[in-house]
Amino acid sequence: MNDLILEEFKKNALFRLDESLRMICIALGKIEDDVLWKLPFSNGIALGSQVLHSCGNMTQYIISSLGEQEDLRERDLEFVVDESKTLDHTIQKLKETVDTSKRTIENATQQQYIKVRMVQGFELSGVGLVLHAVEHFSYHTGQITFWVKQLTNEDLDFYDGKELNTNNS
Repeated sequence: MNDLILEEFKKNALFRLDESLRMICIALGKIEDDVLWKLPFSNGIALGSQVLHSCGNMTQYIISSLGEQEDLRERDLEFVVDESKTLDHTIQKLKETVDTSKRTIENATQQQYIKVRMVQGFELSGVGLVLHAVEHFSYHTGQITFWVKQLTNEDLDFYDGKELNTNNS
């Protein structure tokens, strides 16, 4: 793998993780603790569980697999409603997980990006692990922000002050 391509891949993966974290923090800043564990419908997933599930996925795919650490994930626990966990605690857990994931991405060697591993029954290279985790986090970012918009009936202003109707140059 070309060093320049690997560095560009890392840079963009880190940017996407930061963007999702930024958006989730803005969205969760619009709610109170009592909403964090509310189910959107009977078989829905609470906002708190969405965050914990995102943390579990990043931990398994990036920190454990790419970083070659022991995989201790207990996926089913991510979906248990736990009202003892506050909004602040949940956001802090997400920030710590993203920070550790980013360090793992930054520090992984070319060999770790090429190496193929089995995770959740899927055979993925290190590049595939990062792509999966970033895409998965982005997917849940959309779900979280949608649910917060439904609850608050507010625009989240992710790009407030940015002109997004500019053409490519």
